[in-house]
Amino acid sequence: MRLTTKGRFAVTAMIDLALRQNNGPVTLAAISQRQQISLSYLEQLFGKLRRHELVESTRGPGGGYTLARKAADITVADIIVSVDEPIDATQCGGKENCLGEAGRCMTHELWAALNQRMVEFLDSVTLQKLVDEQLAKGIQIEDKPATRRAISTTPVVKPIRVNAPNSVFALGNAFAKS
Repeated sequence: MRLTTKGRFAVTAMIDLALRQNNGPVTLAAISQRQQISLSYLEQLFGKLRRHELVESTRGPGGGYTLARKAADITVADIIVSVDEPIDATQCGGKENCLGEAGRCMTHELWAALNQRMVEFLDSVTLQKLVDEQLAKGIQIEDKPATRRAISTTPVVKPIRVNAPNSVFALGNAFAKS
């Protein structure tokens, strides 16, 4: 099996989301900051997760993502498959023609059996189980930060209005009128 960053990041982001969604929709920017995953990469992953109905999005201020189903109903296999991550250890992609015209390689059954076990294992691990493990480790879930407006400590200084020409043409017209 070739579990790339795509599958790992998707599972990590889903755990983060499941841990924090009780405070309302979770933004990808917040997940990106906490998990050190590129925001644009998360946007791609969550587009796929949404299309597979694992997450729902809420637009506008206070928007973000929530789980589309209970965490207990989402498996790691669901997440990995939804982001197009192949779960396959065979050389032929499971097509049984490892050697082309010659057919299967000698170890095809071994790798096919490994694929089956990996799928069974990942299908047995729920998102809720992963969330519970994080909570048991004592992970701290911050309350949703209050939306803050940018308040500057420096006073606002109004610009001084200068009644002067703003171009060479306006300057020439000003002299022509006098």
